[in-house]
Amino acid sequence: MKDTQTSGKTYDGFTDEERDAMKERAKELKASARRAPRAAKADGESDVLAKIAEMGDADRALAERIHALVKAGAPALSPKLWYGMPAYAKDGKVVCFFQSAQKFKSRYATLGFNDPATLDDGTMWPTAYALTELTAADEERIAALIAKAAG
Repeated sequence: MKDTQTSGKTYDGFTDEERDAMKERAKELKASARRAPRAAKADGESDVLAKIAEMGDADRALAERIHALVKAGAPALSPKLWYGMPAYAKDGKVVCFFQSAQKFKSRYATLGFNDPATLDDGTMWPTAYALTELTAADEERIAALIAKAAG
């Protein structure tokens, strides 16, 4: 039997937050199809900065630092929104993304990496990192991961 609860947590197995993220992704795809390739990078940057500005204080501070680290260490990555989250792409494929804690009502924000990041390290490696704050050592590690992912 299908779960069709609409005022609670799930609808057909997806939470309200997951459904909202899918709707945002559909909007992003439509907007992307309408943009000229040259305008996409500039618009992606402004979209990402606007999304970061909407975040709560703690998430915004983390997202701003991640954005700065990506811009400084991997300027070839293009900022874009991906499921309503700030993301950074190489050749049109999302390499890494920031997910605010607030978005999915989690206790921590997440910095995630997709397959194109090729962070391979032996037979097992992390592809997502929980973030509660960023120390100088954390930023150094993140910068190295981003540089490797962009390489």
